[in-house]
Amino acid sequence: MSEERRAKVARKTKETDITIDFSLDGTGQCQVNSGIGFFDHMLDAFTRHGLFDMEANIKGDLQVDCHHTIEDTGIVLGNAIKKACLDKRGIKRYGSCILPMDETLVLVAVDLSGRPYLSFEAEFPTEKIGYMDTEMVKEFFYAISYSAAMNLHIKVITPGNSHHMAEAIFKAFAKALDEATIKDNRIKDAMTTKGTI
Repeated sequence: MSEERRAKVARKTKETDITIDFSLDGTGQCQVNSGIGFFDHMLDAFTRHGLFDMEANIKGDLQVDCHHTIEDTGIVLGNAIKKACLDKRGIKRYGSCILPMDETLVLVAVDLSGRPYLSFEAEFPTEKIGYMDTEMVKEFFYAISYSAAMNLHIKVITPGNSHHMAEAIFKAFAKALDEATIKDNRIKDAMTTKGTI
């Protein structure tokens, strides 16, 4: 019987207190309440469209702004993704998705390489979506890419409404990550010429 690809990660600072229980092999179940409605909507979309399971307890200094809460959630989620991937034996490693949402078209590509890197090309027409600063979309994925040690490229091919752009990014990331973490019986070891990733 294969080992469960699940991880529970906690991080507590003077600014945030976050615990995430994350499973790669889920059914799209999400329980989250960060106090930032649109961010919760995005985490739910990520979980559902990636067919992951996630329970996230997120408390942050929202009296300051949303920055610490969203950035630290990215750090914790990235660490949970990395741990849930175990030794990466048998997974495809690479995943990509071109995802439309109404007028918006987004490309996301993932390489679970063990080397952190983020390329982010998106300019939002508004400064906020609800109570979430649009600049925090990039900060969130930067935190994920570095704590998960993944190569992550995000490009808005056709921009439009800020809500549509952000939601398409989160959904496309979910689809790309799902593809990258799929087990393939033809792959007996880690997908690398180095022997380990």
